[in-house]
Amino acid sequence: MKTPFEPETPRRPGLLARLRASFLTGLVVIAPVGLTVWLVWSVIGWVDGFVWPLVPNAWHPESIINYWWGNPRTITENGIEIANPERIRINVRGVGVIVFFVFTIFIGWIAKGYIGRSMIRWAESLVERTPVVRSIYSGIKQISETVFAQTESSFEKACLIEYPRKGIWAIGFISTTAKGEISAKGGNTGEMLSVFLPTTPNPTSGFLLFVPAEDVMPLDMTVEDAAKLVISAGLVYPNGKDPSQPVDSD
Repeated sequence: MKTPFEPETPRRPGLLARLRASFLTGLVVIAPVGLTVWLVWSVIGWVDGFVWPLVPNAWHPESIINYWWGNPRTITENGIEIANPERIRINVRGVGVIVFFVFTIFIGWIAKGYIGRSMIRWAESLVERTPVVRSIYSGIKQISETVFAQTESSFEKACLIEYPRKGIWAIGFISTTAKGEISAKGGNTGEMLSVFLPTTPNPTSGFLLFVPAEDVMPLDMTVEDAAKLVISAGLVYPNGKDPSQPVDSD
């Protein structure tokens, strides 16, 4: 017989509770894989849909295979031209991505040469004389050069700064040391750092802050780990087992 002071034996979860737990665990496993496959598949389909209309029909895989098998597009039956019912129809997803990849490499190779650079300068001079087009082109060009240009410029380290007021800390990324007029007129006698303060959950938007170096606290975590922390709204720490410890170097 149990006394009122004895601890109660924990009740075993019911069937619905166990099913719910298993379902949530399954979602945690399936969701990242499923969303990744869906995103890659969708991007490949989008590229194919953009590239294939620009490729001559005779170069499509379906046309090449039917040419090898001797299946014409149309046949004549009782004096009437109809579609060939024996024609092989395939939809090879991803070939358009390969075509786009090869074409982009070819254009980049040409653009690096003297003739390619001359053609680009001539085309840009025409664009610069077009009122509306030049604004659109210059904006897209700046974004493309920032995102795709192969340069060594990148965020140096992740850091903490007090923002938007003292006592509240935010994760930022140190991009470079402030120079020129910014450094001279910043009202600070010491070194100033350019810090990008990202937003959550979209780190591609944010604020550019010029902060005195003594007010910036560098972090040991990598830029990639800090970005994960920002995107996940603080749910994913660099060291999942023990967030109080740095990431193992092994």
